Amino acid sequence: MDAFFASVELRDRPDLQHLPVVISSHHPRAVIAAASYPARQFGLRSAMSMTQARKLCPQVVVIEPNFNQYREVSVQIHQIFQCYTPLIEPLSLDEAYLDVTENLYGLSSATEVAQRIRTEIFQKTGLTASAGVAPNKFLAKIASDWNKPDGLCVIKPNQVQSFIQHLALKKIPGVGKVTQEKLRQLHLETLGDLQKIEESTLTHHFGKYGHQLFLYAQGIDERPVQVERERQQISKETTFDDDFTLQQCQPYWAKLTAQVWESLNKKQLMARGVTVKLKLKNFQVLQHSKSFKTPLNNLAELTQVLDLLLSEMYIPAEYQFRLIGVGVYQLNPANDLPQLSLW
Repeated sequence: MDAFFASVELRDRPDLQHLPVVISSHHPRAVIAAASYPARQFGLRSAMSMTQARKLCPQVVVIEPNFNQYREVSVQIHQIFQCYTPLIEPLSLDEAYLDVTENLYGLSSATEVAQRIRTEIFQKTGLTASAGVAPNKFLAKIASDWNKPDGLCVIKPNQVQSFIQHLALKKIPGVGKVTQEKLRQLHLETLGDLQKIEESTLTHHFGKYGHQLFLYAQGIDERPVQVERERQQISKETTFDDDFTLQQCQPYWAKLTAQVWESLNKKQLMARGVTVKLKLKNFQVLQHSKSFKTPLNNLAELTQVLDLLLSEMYIPAEYQFRLIGVGVYQLNPANDLPQLSLW
């Protein structure tokens, strides 16, 4: 979907269509959840702080998010998907992979399926969607962003090599700033550059991800569309009105861990991994994780692991944080795992 949260709001407020609109709370430390396309022309984007956004665009219009409404629209969109294929892998409220090799209408062209879905979404919701059509998930994801907004990009099998030859490495899903910098140091800028590098060299520099980079450079991605995606993590965060030292953060950890544990119980899940996140006042993020052979048994154990993680991070006393968070991962249904002691 195109600027999904913002587009849902603007559908009901057409007077704001051509103004720089962002979806964000009015919390002093709020960040942007979505930015309209006029707002993006000022450099505004998702995850940017509202402080920075107002510097770039003093006239920005801020709308409080209405996630219940976004979920309702998302359900509508997924109902449309289900008319064409049962093979749907949701990535978020507004994005999904669809395998339409065999579709319920018997259409011979994936491009026609994509066009019909986009038309139906607009007719039923008044919102525009962009689609990428390609032989695999990696290329389809890139193509979906290629002609936004309200666009369609098709990469046929015989076009794969020409498409990826000059593709910037930053376009690869999962390549963040750190990986980009390492690639730049190796004088690698495009997938075409990557094709000239031995797989062993890539795995030497990037570990297991080096193998994935090698495959992407050939236009290969054999991951199937996963109809049932397991929930990968449950996490809770809190953003402070002022910057706090680690010592000042202490009273807030108990509430976060209790919320995480309550979510686990409600969903009848057990976790074997714990992660902690702290965002410095300059927006740098510090994270540390640890997993165990047996699941956590109770809130006390989760708290113990949190304390262990924080002690292993050796955080200087003078560091100040704007946000802290706790998460659990390696989740399984509670009735699938024996409850063994962690320690």
